[in-house]
Amino acid sequence: MTGSKTNSSADPTPTGVPKHLQGIDPNQVDWKAKDQAYWKEHLSPEQFAICRDAGTERPWTGQYCRSHEPGMYYCACCGLPLFESTNKFESGTGWPSFTEPYTKDAVMERADNAFGMSRVEVLCSRCGAHLGHVFEDGPPPTGRRYCINSVCLFRK
Repeated sequence: MTGSKTNSSADPTPTGVPKHLQGIDPNQVDWKAKDQAYWKEHLSPEQFAICRDAGTERPWTGQYCRSHEPGMYYCACCGLPLFESTNKFESGTGWPSFTEPYTKDAVMERADNAFGMSRVEVLCSRCGAHLGHVFEDGPPPTGRRYCINSVCLFRK
């Protein structure tokens, strides 16, 4: 799913950090208490549809799909460190893929049986944002492929 950005507060600054995360300590915010109106105000329409309504961006369209630059990938909603570039790999699927999260507590996993498929959804553990899915077909050493929507991330 794609959409045009009409909400300037969702646009990242030159540092890559979304504007709604600038000048605050994201560790001091109760992100799970934020309502849908907050997220609609602070995320682009595409980010809202994917991060808050469990959508999926079209394959090969995300800004981090083919990116190989070093850095840490953070949740675009709450700024939690999620994945390191050293764990990113080319999966050939059209979405950024990682072998493991930054820490075991960075993400949550839950069953996703939508659309007649049995998958495992990946969510940000701090704010509950939908990030993508994890599959058991990744490379060693984990054998896992965290297939993550670019729009749910920022890198720095």
